[in-house]
Amino acid sequence: MNFGICLLSIIPCRKEPSSTSEMVTQLLFGETYSIIEVTEEWLKITSNFDHYPCWISLKQHNSLSEKDLKNLDSSCVNSELVQVISNASTNHAFPISIGATLPNFKNSHVTIGKHDFVFDGVTSNTSIKKGIQDLKETAFLFLNAPYLWGGKSPFGIDCSGFTQLVFKLNGYQIPRDASQQVELGTPLSFVEEAQSGDLAFFDNEEGHIVHVGMVIDNQQIIHASGCVRIDKFDHYGIFNSDTKKYSHMLRVIKHVIG
Repeated sequence: MNFGICLLSIIPCRKEPSSTSEMVTQLLFGETYSIIEVTEEWLKITSNFDHYPCWISLKQHNSLSEKDLKNLDSSCVNSELVQVISNASTNHAFPISIGATLPNFKNSHVTIGKHDFVFDGVTSNTSIKKGIQDLKETAFLFLNAPYLWGGKSPFGIDCSGFTQLVFKLNGYQIPRDASQQVELGTPLSFVEEAQSGDLAFFDNEEGHIVHVGMVIDNQQIIHASGCVRIDKFDHYGIFNSDTKKYSHMLRVIKHVIG
């Protein structure tokens, strides 16, 4: 099996091997992947962080040896909404977003095999599990980020990409989709039992989990719906403060950390 690493700001990941296929997720700078199928122009991959299957363009692929993959320390990530990283050889600079991985980060350098990048931004160590207040502060950074199906950045993010990224930045690894995240943790019997940092899940008329958000204080939830926003929620679901209507019907609340 061959491997690769994202050395661009963001790589769109498609459901099918076509540039017109829906984007189901994204790779951020420094994230690695395993290649499971190769066509003339596309690679079917699984992300090594969450094992999510998708397709990326061969033009955006950077190969990574198994030896280099094993030697990567991927615990350091960018913790600023947007920061600049520079190629040490060419001095070309480009932006990376919050949650981008900084492999083998040491003395302001990111070293990946023969590649060397310079990064002077603020970092976070994902090998350290942080507390509820840290989760909340990270989530608030994304307020007003536009909703984007498959997105994982402050320039566009979906509901489960938002919760996954917030948890990742604070040392917790959770799956990519809401339908996978709902399998985590312990269910609560009542909304009143919910605490900050719990995940609330919402379903459609067919009973499929279609939305997730993170509980914060005073029976409020922060979630990506149109944009990352804060709304009230109760045993019925999320009450949208703008439309004065329920936007999502509550299925279950899960206590996933602590």
